[in-house]
Amino acid sequence: MNFVVKTIANAGALAVAIWLLDDITLTGDDTWNKVLTLVLVALLFGLVNFVVKPVVQLLTLPLFILTLGLITLVVNALMLMLTSWLADLSDLSFHVDGFWTAVLGGLIIAVVSWALNVVLPDED
Repeated sequence: MNFVVKTIANAGALAVAIWLLDDITLTGDDTWNKVLTLVLVALLFGLVNFVVKPVVQLLTLPLFILTLGLITLVVNALMLMLTSWLADLSDLSFHVDGFWTAVLGGLIIAVVSWALNVVLPDED
């Protein structure tokens, strides 16, 4: 159940970032296709955050200490850009255009995802 809640939170956070930023795009033929693509991108984003992000955080630990955690914005942006690249490889119509858009998108996704995880029910 926790996996479903986190996926819904990721999908909602990605939807807010797509809605707020013009350079993060999600295209589709109809609403159902867009929703399906959004859920698949949320799953991909969750997988990237589960597998790749801890490795990157471990490798950049000195930068986390030096910047007092501000490097987290860059790491989140890189995870969003990696998700965009993997979505392109998977023929999903999701794209992030540019590093600074990814930084702002990563910040939006982090805040909205946190808020949704607080609001959504969790069995733990």
